[in-house]
Amino acid sequence: MSTAHRPPPAAILLVPLAVALVLTLFAWPSARLEPRDLPIGVAGPAPAAQAIEARLARQEGAFELHRYADAAAARQAIEDREVYGAFVITPTGPRVLTAAGASQAVAQLLTGAAREVPAPRGAAEVAVEDVVPAPRGAALASSVLPLVLAGLLTGALAAHLVSRSRARAGLLLVGAVLAGLAATAVVQSWLDVVEGNWLANAAALSLTVLAIAAAVAGGFAVLGSPGAIVVALLMVLVGNPFSGVGSAPELLPEPVGAIGQLLPPGAGGNLLRSTGFFDGAGAAGHVVVLAIWALGGLALVFAAGARRGQPAPRPAATPTA
Repeated sequence: MSTAHRPPPAAILLVPLAVALVLTLFAWPSARLEPRDLPIGVAGPAPAAQAIEARLARQEGAFELHRYADAAAARQAIEDREVYGAFVITPTGPRVLTAAGASQAVAQLLTGAAREVPAPRGAAEVAVEDVVPAPRGAALASSVLPLVLAGLLTGALAAHLVSRSRARAGLLLVGAVLAGLAATAVVQSWLDVVEGNWLANAAALSLTVLAIAAAVAGGFAVLGSPGAIVVALLMVLVGNPFSGVGSAPELLPEPVGAIGQLLPPGAGGNLLRSTGFFDGAGAAGHVVVLAIWALGGLALVFAAGARRGQPAPRPAATPTA
């Protein structure tokens, strides 16, 4: 590099700025975990249920309370992913229903809150029941970054290995399906991180990889390498830490949780929770987000290919004398 094009020594200041930015994006959401409009159910006779609601309402803005007639209705709401858990008033006293499959962090939070609920006379403590258990669910968060990397690699390879739009789209689809099958074999067949229908989980993981890969290939098709790099940084530095898969979107600072669910890592991670623990309940919104990213990226690939394939305009004819 010639001296004329060498950056000034002050460029070293970019290092602490980059460190501060990356640490903020990754550490800030985790350091500010607390419930923010967290959907929680309350079920049972009105007087007792109102007392529980009043206790929960003391934490202003923490919980979004949903009233149910009885324990069966509250349990169904949990299984439908309408709420993360519920406080149920039974003839023998209050009971707390949790769902580690939806979020182990929220399940632990509700278990801790159960200790503050007055236990029935003669009982040692309030009973806690895990409606949707996930014995190895904590490992689910560890699958997000590998999926992001798989999507980035698939998109980069498709962009560089072939030039025709149809061939790129074909490589994206094949790569995403193979990555999804491999990931499911690891997280379900081997490690037992998730349960549920094997093919549904494979489809969720494949769609997640496809959404990321198509976005990378689309960015490359339109802007070249800078476009692919921007998409990659978005997925790694924003999508990964904002995903909420290790906690819950409602535990992250606002608007981090909402932003994370609009990006493939967050939508894909929570889609896997739906297929892996809840028989697909609550999956529709996440599928829509991933489909938009996948179809949008593929549309950019084909649009760029069509633009390249247009014949060069003919020069205007020169009038003869």
